[in-house]
Amino acid sequence: MATVNWRGVFPAVTTQFRSDFSLDIEETLRHIDILLNAGVHGLVMLGTVGENCSVEFHEKVDLLKAVVAHVNKRVPVLTGIAEYTTSLACRFAEAAQSVGVDGLMVLPAMVYKSDKRETIVHFRTIAKATDLPIMIYNNPVAYGVDITPEMFAEMADETKFVAIKESSGDVRRFTDIVNFCGDRYILFCGIDDLLLESVAAGAVGWIGGLVNPFPEESTLLWNLLERGDFERARQVYRWFMPLLHFDSHPKLVQLIKLAMALKGYGREFTRPPRLALEGEERNWAVQRIKGAIETSPFKKQRDF
Repeated sequence: MATVNWRGVFPAVTTQFRSDFSLDIEETLRHIDILLNAGVHGLVMLGTVGENCSVEFHEKVDLLKAVVAHVNKRVPVLTGIAEYTTSLACRFAEAAQSVGVDGLMVLPAMVYKSDKRETIVHFRTIAKATDLPIMIYNNPVAYGVDITPEMFAEMADETKFVAIKESSGDVRRFTDIVNFCGDRYILFCGIDDLLLESVAAGAVGWIGGLVNPFPEESTLLWNLLERGDFERARQVYRWFMPLLHFDSHPKLVQLIKLAMALKGYGREFTRPPRLALEGEERNWAVQRIKGAIETSPFKKQRDF
């Protein structure tokens, strides 16, 4: 089995755009520097939060090439694979490998809701197209395909499958996966507002959306959890929870980018059909974000 050092905080990095919706690689790299300076342990480019399906194939390759060169092996760089067909997913996996990414986070095929047999063939076919280690991303709520613990056990013979991003919303899945598969897979929490519960159930990593605007607070929370200081971790988690709920909102990308803009960590622009928040919805989000900024536990981290 491929050997990887994936654990800790891996932000699902936003893709930055200009006001005309063109790709802004330089601003994306500036944001990555903020994340690295805060102590994140890896990066996941072009996931759901990275607006994978809103970025053209050639733009994805250009972005990954720039990120890999900029990061220069300081932390692992993974890329999401979220395509409409298995063949296109294989093509992108090959392109991602050619520019030097460290691994893939593979989703089921988009739009079509594959059954068990089709889903497994999709993942196995992508594994054959690349030498890279693969994290399988399970998010049935968003994508309509559930990869069950039994399916992970069936796929355990493929050595390139090394990790699981579990985002079913059922924290019991971590225990079920371990019961079916032992320690075969590295387990990552994929839902921000289930982080503490997921770590308690065995997750050793967190792929987080709200890490983007709050990387310092996220690494603080992770460090407390990792050293087993659940009393202080709960304090930070309770402060963070109103924002972590954004990760389960249909407009999570707009909410995360709005928070980034208010922190000075990036731009708010998203590609249509996603539109900027406005009216009461925007006021609600701004109030919640500003309140969190003003009461950030990172400002008084000596207490932690």
